[in-house]
Amino acid sequence: MKIDGGCHCGYLTYEAEIDETKVSVCHCTDCQALSGTAFRVSAHTYEDAFTQLAGEPREYIKVGSSGARRIQAFCPECGSQIYSTSAGDGPKVYNLRTGTIRQREALVPKSQIWFRSAQSWVEDLSSVPKIQEGPAGR
Repeated sequence: MKIDGGCHCGYLTYEAEIDETKVSVCHCTDCQALSGTAFRVSAHTYEDAFTQLAGEPREYIKVGSSGARRIQAFCPECGSQIYSTSAGDGPKVYNLRTGTIRQREALVPKSQIWFRSAQSWVEDLSSVPKIQEGPAGR
């Protein structure tokens, strides 16, 4: 599937070809901390299927519990997270943050990983009151 996207402020834009069967939700504690919320949703693409159209992301290297080094790329202007990928040499798989993809409505997650770290309330949000728009002043 051909997609395009960018950060909140528009400084970074990209396009990619993704496999929509590999959209996943990650509940790991690193994703919770890095996203500032309960989980992160990502779509997978490969280095040769990803094109940065505008801007240059800033990178932060996260070291996982396994010792693996992961690049976390984000907009240096607005802070929007764009993707993660492995550090170092070798072929790259990019995990694009679906919130930055214009076609995100079509990207339904097919799996959830690190579910042992999931917040207990994520399985049933049906009882939480729903408000169609945010409070005034936001």
